[in-house]
Amino acid sequence: MTATYTFDIFSSLDGFASYDNADWGPYWGKQGPEFLDRRLALYGEAQRMVFGADTFRLFMEMIGSSKVPAEALDPVNGRLRSMPTTVVSSTLEGPFDWPAASVVSGDAVEVIARLKEESDVPLRSHGSLSLNRALMAAGLVDRVQVTVFPVIAGQTGVEPIFQGAADFDLDLIESRTFDGRTQELIYRPTLHV
Repeated sequence: MTATYTFDIFSSLDGFASYDNADWGPYWGKQGPEFLDRRLALYGEAQRMVFGADTFRLFMEMIGSSKVPAEALDPVNGRLRSMPTTVVSSTLEGPFDWPAASVVSGDAVEVIARLKEESDVPLRSHGSLSLNRALMAAGLVDRVQVTVFPVIAGQTGVEPIFQGAADFDLDLIESRTFDGRTQELIYRPTLHV
């Protein structure tokens, strides 16, 4: 049985994954109790996280165990850090100061295709834009989960999520609204030919 792979990404309304030199704060300052409860529940499910090197470095910097004690983390990041994690990288070498993280080098498409075949739990990748664009083009992403925060980051937005990606048709599987303002959209992508 092949494990389901979800590309999970946060976005501004105008399609940016993050921002630079702005005072938005985490989640563009728009996190609310419903959104945080949803994230906590998502990370409470049995699954394996998958990151590219850059995203993993960022998470290590923000919530790595040597920087922040587990009890000081918010519950969402605490759960994220405790999940089994595979890092696809040819530049990083373990061991990491991150529980249950391992690095796998090689062609990302081959690595994830093999991991999907071998894993007995679903796979989820948060961020890792270039990795996930390549996996989408190879047909390995089963779900694209976009959480759209009610902001436009036209001046401060960086990392356009789908810049340089192939063309895809999207079938909406689920949609939710949290705290009356933040939307979660889950799609099944199909390469548009």
